[in-house]
Amino acid sequence: MATSIRVCVIPGDDAAPEAMQASVRVLGSLDLPIEWDHVLPGRELSELDAAERDALVHAQIDAADTVLFGATNGTTPGARYMRWGKLTFANVRPIQWRPGFRSPLKDAEEIDYVIVRENLEDMYVGIMGEAKDLLNAGLADARSRLPAGAEDGRFAAKIITRPGTEQVARFACELALERSAKLTVSAKTNMLPATDRWFCEIVQEITQEYPGLQYEEFIVDDMAHRLVIRPHDVDVLLLPNLYGDVLSDLGAGTIGGLGLAPSGCYGNEFAYFESAHGTAPDIAGMGIINPTATLLSATMMLRYLNLNTAADRLNNAIGDVYLSGSVLTPDQGGDAGTEEFADAVIGAL
Repeated sequence: MATSIRVCVIPGDDAAPEAMQASVRVLGSLDLPIEWDHVLPGRELSELDAAERDALVHAQIDAADTVLFGATNGTTPGARYMRWGKLTFANVRPIQWRPGFRSPLKDAEEIDYVIVRENLEDMYVGIMGEAKDLLNAGLADARSRLPAGAEDGRFAAKIITRPGTEQVARFACELALERSAKLTVSAKTNMLPATDRWFCEIVQEITQEYPGLQYEEFIVDDMAHRLVIRPHDVDVLLLPNLYGDVLSDLGAGTIGGLGLAPSGCYGNEFAYFESAHGTAPDIAGMGIINPTATLLSATMMLRYLNLNTAADRLNNAIGDVYLSGSVLTPDQGGDAGTEEFADAVIGAL
C-alpha cells in the first residue's frame, strides 16, 4: 500500500510511552498508508538542551499531517505548541460506555455523548499574579467583596472572546447536527455574567445559523449532577475550557475511568490526538497501563485522516476484547498487562 500520510508519534513521559508502544504495534497490524515519525521518549529528550529539544520536536510536528500524542509531565515538549501554536481550539472528548467497561453506575449502558471543550481561552490563558496589581489597576469596585488580606492574595484571569466562542460554537453545532441535532451548553452563568453568561449567549446566537438544532443550557454545577444522574440525556455538550477539563474527567469516571477516555484537539488546519489520562507516573514501568484511551484516540485520528474503514476495524476489535472480558488490564478488573491487551486487540483484528 502506497504511503501518503505522515503521522508524528510522541510517546510522552512516565507510563505514557508504554501505552503508546503497545498502541503503535496494534496500528502496525492494520497495513495503513502511513509513514510513522517517532519522537524520542521524554527520558531521552531530557538529555538534550531545552532549546534543541523544543526545536527538534516542533520540526517533527510541522512535518506531519497529524500527531498521536502520549501525554507529558513537562519533560516532553510539543503540547503547548500544538495547542496554542497550531490554534487547536476544540478539544473533543467522547464519553461512551461499551460492554465490558467497568462503570460504577448501575445503568451505564446508553451513555454515549461528546464533550466539546473550548481549548484556548478561559482560565488557561495564563494571566495571573498578585492581587494588589489588580487593585492598583483600579478595580476599586471589587474591594467591598474581597476578603481581608486580599492585597496579599493572588489572582488568575478568565478571558472569553467573541471570536473564540463563535468558532468553537460552530464546531459544536456541526458535530451536533451529525449526531442527534441536540446541543447542550453549560457554564456558571448565575455567578459570572460577564464571561460565562456571555459565552452561553454567544453560543445561542450561533445556533440560530443551524435550523433544526435543539439548544439547552444548564448551570455547570447542575450539569455535573446531570452527568451522573441523567447522562443518557446528553449528546453534544459544549463547555468553556476549565469546566470542560473538569467535567470530561467526571464523564470518564462514569463509564469506567480515564484509561478509557480518548480525545482529539482540532483546529482549522491541524489536529492531534491523545489519551485523557495523563502520564500515570504511579504505574510507570509496571507494564499495566491501559492502552485503550490511546487506541481510541487513534481511531479518532484515523477518521480525521479519512481512513474510516481502518477506524471501524480498530474500534470493533477493541469492543470485541472488552466484550469477551478475558484479557483486561487491572483498572478494568483484569490482570493482563499492556502488551497482552494489545495482543488481544491484534487477535481480534
